[in-house]
Order: sequence, then C-alpha cells, then structure tokens
Amino acid sequence: MLTFKNFNIADWFSFYRILAAPMLIALICLDQRLVFSWFLLISYSTDAIDGFLARKLKITSPRGSQLDSIGDQITFAIGLVGLFYFEKTFILKHLIIIVIAFMPYLVQMIIAYLKYGKTTAFHTYLAKFSAVVQSAFILWSLFFNPEQVLFYIMITVGILETVEEIILIFLYDNWVSDVKSIFFVYRDKRRLKKKG
Repeated sequence: MLTFKNFNIADWFSFYRILAAPMLIALICLDQRLVFSWFLLISYSTDAIDGFLARKLKITSPRGSQLDSIGDQITFAIGLVGLFYFEKTFILKHLIIIVIAFMPYLVQMIIAYLKYGKTTAFHTYLAKFSAVVQSAFILWSLFFNPEQVLFYIMITVGILETVEEIILIFLYDNWVSDVKSIFFVYRDKRRLKKKG
C-alpha cells in the first residue's frame, strides 16, 4: 500500500492526513487551539478533495480506498483527542453517551480485522454523511463552542452508520470498497464472489 511511486494525486491527498497526524498531536501538546483547528480543517478538506479527484479522474482503487479510510480514522481520532483536550468539561459531561456510541465502532473494527485482516472501506453514503456531521461538530466546537443539538445528531448518525457497516461485513465474504449503501448490496455482483 505504501509504494509511493505508484501513488496518484488522490492517494497523496489521502496520505497527507496520515502525514499530518504527528503535527496535529504536537499542536495539541503545545496548547495551540486555533492553529490546531485550522490544520484539522485542512485535513478534513483533503478528505473531500481526494474522493472528488478519484471519481473525476477515474483513478479509484482498493489501495486508494484503504488509504482514504486509514486517513479518515486517524484524523477523526486526533480530532476527538483535540476536542477532549480543549473542551474537557463538555466531553466529561457526556462521557457515558460517547462511550456507548463508541462501543459499536470498536465491535465493527474487531469483526473487520477478524474477517478481512484490515479495516473496511465501504464508503457508504451514510458513512460520508456521518463523516461530514462529525467534522462539523468537532470544528464548530473547536472554533466556537460545542453545540448540543449537533452533538446528538452526530452520535445518532454515527451509530446508524456503524450498524450498517457491521451488517455489510456479514454480507460480503471478501473485502470490497465503495459500497453505496446496504440497499444496493443485492445488486452488487462482488458479494457473490467466493473466496479463493
């Protein structure tokens, strides 16, 4: 996956999010809330750019999908760490809800690794919408203050998206990328391919 000479432009945008991770962590450690927020915004923006470029230039690939997913997960995790550091009171107040919402995600990750040996990269419509809502909540909280309604929307959409991913794992024997939705599964010929 990390054969850089074969990276296309969309892959490099995805890889940026992975490369940016240490700098974002350093900015948290240095208590640079505003600078961290702007660089996190840039990382989130590359997520929209890489997908657009891959589709527009017809350079989608399993490697690109996995790079995108890894970059998304790392960026989201760092966003949460930053949110916890800079908005500790809000996070601690809602910690039980956050932990409950995070449990299905951990289950999904474990099932994916047990079945495929790597993370999923379904990139469903619901996953994309969930990523937008999560990004909006984290960035709004960092630039301004946490918004309660947006928080609950984020939690609800996140749980629904994770449940959809778990169902998709059970429906696909082999690792696949770019499944639009659970409603498109039965028309997807890749689902019928046997291991071998």
